[in-house]
Amino acid sequence: MDSPDLTSTLARILQSLRSERGWSLDQLALRSGVSKGVLVALEQGRSNPNLATLARIADAFGVPVTYLLDGSDEPVVRVTGEQNAKTLWRGAAGGTGTILAATEPPWAVELWRWAVQPGERWGGDPHTPGNKELIWIESGVITLTVSGRRYQVGPGQCARFPGSLPHGYANEGTEPVLMTMISVVPPALT
Repeated sequence: MDSPDLTSTLARILQSLRSERGWSLDQLALRSGVSKGVLVALEQGRSNPNLATLARIADAFGVPVTYLLDGSDEPVVRVTGEQNAKTLWRGAAGGTGTILAATEPPWAVELWRWAVQPGERWGGDPHTPGNKELIWIESGVITLTVSGRRYQVGPGQCARFPGSLPHGYANEGTEPVLMTMISVVPPALT
């Protein structure tokens, strides 16, 4: 995240979500695994979190990552475009992970577009219980590792798995990977 608008939006939404649930910063830190100091800095708009931090906070609240970054009111039908997409991951070789859109909780769904260059990888941490991921490969071959087992997923193929298991993605090939991902975020446990 590198936009002052996103930083202030995140600060406002974090404060609002915590207030709605009646959670202290200590409770959010415990539920999310993000330190209280980082949470204070985020709520004060003094910090730009990485994707893993955003995912942990979103999982704790049971909302998609996009909810943390989009303060607009939702109409019944919402049409969004490129201007609403947010690139939340950048690989060392120029790859990107862009969240395109999401539905509202409970059981929110996130729609992602990934461009993964050869040699790039991300992931490893499990999401909250009940989280599910589904990927579809447009081009290239992604190596998906779930609970230590590796799977090669190529063009035109899908893979689905519990996102609550340790998992990661890697482009071990010589061609870029274009991939669409759907992540289902379960309601927060109260």
